[in-house]
Amino acid sequence: MKKLILTLSAALCTVGAFACTNLIVTKGASASGYNMCTYAADSHQLYGTLHQSAAADFPAGAMREIVDWDSGKRLGEIPQASHVYAVIGNMNEHQLVIGETTYGGREFIDSTAILDYGSLIYIALERCKTAREAILLIDKLTQQYGYASEGESFTICDPSEVWIMEIIGKNPKFDKKGRNINKGSVWVAKRIPDGYISAHANQSRITTIDFNDPENCLYAKDVIKHAREQGIFSGKDEEFSFCDVYNPLDFGGARGCEARVWSYFNRFADGMDEYLDYAMGYDLKNHMPLYVKPNRKISTKDLADMMRDHYEGTPMDMTTDIGAGGSHLPYRWRPMEFEYQGWEYVNERAIATQQTGWWYVAQTRSDSKYGVFWFGVDDAGTSPLMPFFSCTNSVPECLREGNGSLLEYSETSMFWIVSRIAQFAYLRYDKIGAEVRSIIDEYENGMMAKVDAVIDSESADALSKFGVDNANALFDRWKDLDKYLLVKYIDGNIKRQNEDGSFVTNGYSDAIPEYPIWEDYSDKWKENVVRDNGDVLRIRK
Repeated sequence: MKKLILTLSAALCTVGAFACTNLIVTKGASASGYNMCTYAADSHQLYGTLHQSAAADFPAGAMREIVDWDSGKRLGEIPQASHVYAVIGNMNEHQLVIGETTYGGREFIDSTAILDYGSLIYIALERCKTAREAILLIDKLTQQYGYASEGESFTICDPSEVWIMEIIGKNPKFDKKGRNINKGSVWVAKRIPDGYISAHANQSRITTIDFNDPENCLYAKDVIKHAREQGIFSGKDEEFSFCDVYNPLDFGGARGCEARVWSYFNRFADGMDEYLDYAMGYDLKNHMPLYVKPNRKISTKDLADMMRDHYEGTPMDMTTDIGAGGSHLPYRWRPMEFEYQGWEYVNERAIATQQTGWWYVAQTRSDSKYGVFWFGVDDAGTSPLMPFFSCTNSVPECLREGNGSLLEYSETSMFWIVSRIAQFAYLRYDKIGAEVRSIIDEYENGMMAKVDAVIDSESADALSKFGVDNANALFDRWKDLDKYLLVKYIDGNIKRQNEDGSFVTNGYSDAIPEYPIWEDYSDKWKENVVRDNGDVLRIRK
């Protein structure tokens, strides 16, 4: 077997810890005619709950505390707005949605800055009605208070437009009095044209700047000047590429990040074979476009299922090699790279991943007062999406902040019951995982039809109650599913079932099942076991 030397970069290691994925569908590319976007908040330290804050008014002089989203560290405070909008998850009452992925980039960290990327997201949701407003507010706030995070890509979506904004803090420069005279950020934002799809996944993707097209491209006035000052760009302005200058691509950025974008494009657009070597990290110069035109209209369910992708059917398919074990498991536990006999190799990082804290698919509906925030917790591959409307004014207990944590199991937490089922599914993924997925598909298809039927016929309070009641009912259903799966698949066996789903007995006792089914291992597993220990295991007659 041919061996490849894979130079694994720091970027690949970073992605393993803080790795998120955003997928974008503009309304002209959508089967429903809505702008849609997704987000998976992926971190090995992240617990899944649903954020909710009410609209409120504040007196003059009120302050808003700034707490770092990743660590919980208090960074400072800024003046509070006189009025803030209601927020559910990452969507506000005006259907503005903001997601993110961290790309890191050049190490320009300002220790005097107090605004991290997570705080910027929620401040913008609290204060803005449109994507353009959010972009300009983020710029204004970071220039005033400094940007306290690494390089970040934001998806900023409203019912009319979808933008990608890429931002990175300036390299600090202090005067003799210790004041930072380089405070702020540099950034560029591009609107995704209607009828196209786009995505980002922990790698900066915006290249050149359209200097005279403010309808479709916005940017910091010193985005090129700062690069020149730092000695990282010396060409002509029209040659400037934001991603190449501030987040140069390497193997890790391609294979661990851009490959996820490629997989999305590959499923819905033609001609993506041209960029396979780029996605796999073999040809870093063949830049994949920021957006592509899909070959069909994409439904909400299509987009949700794309968040469950493991590169199936591609050269990076995680279900086909021996790493998948005997039951085609599409996951690789961390770290993302390993060394064997002096050679370095990579574990694939797909869109769906075990360390997801929570994820969503957001619909921003121009034909309705309300958007829909489809929310799930834990690994998207084994978790169902629950609908909440942009008018939602409460959160069910099973998703409430403070109900359990990664260090505290909670019997009333949706995250923990979904995680229990996921952990069990990982043991026999081709059987248990497939059954869980079939139940998710049935539920989501039915629920999406229900949402379409009620969204314009019910009051805001009724829609809020609809989301909460459904989440509570789904939580109870998932607790029952957890018990059912244990009974059916205990000890690696599979109990036989009647057409109505009940278990088949042995015909004599209601407490004794008929002899169970034994499913075979994969051929790949057999091949490698025989190669490793066949002389001992071979039956001799």
